[in-house]
Amino acid sequence: MSVFVVDASVVVKWFVPEIHSDVARRLLELPHEYVAPDLLFAETANTIWKKIRRRELTAEQGRQLVADIGRIAVETVSCRALAEDAHALANVTGRTVYDAMYVALAVRLNTRSITADDRLEAALKSVPAVARHIQLIQTFEADLQEGEDAERSQ
Repeated sequence: MSVFVVDASVVVKWFVPEIHSDVARRLLELPHEYVAPDLLFAETANTIWKKIRRRELTAEQGRQLVADIGRIAVETVSCRALAEDAHALANVTGRTVYDAMYVALAVRLNTRSITADDRLEAALKSVPAVARHIQLIQTFEADLQEGEDAERSQ
């Protein structure tokens, strides 16, 4: 079983139909463990709040989504434990400390942070020290398909 860091952009897609939601939901069908900085819950709640303000969700739907996300099987790591690494990474990449939290955790766990944020992925792919620790959800799907195809051909 592999361990992956998932960011708020992926977790929201587990619950709200958006572009690449189908790919994000496929992650849940796989035998992986998921971890995230505890910032995940503030970020997902904020995203849902924005969707309510834009009238994409009702207040009741938003309340239910925040509750549902609070019960997901994602282990969390304290932002306090990641702050120094995330701050250093943010300074190198020009991305926010919030975004860098997920990648700092992926580096610490020697795994990948799965995101739907293509601007984040593009910014971090240009930094050799962390490039292998970030992956777009849609390319993760392609990797999964290639792995399944390889298993079938053996």
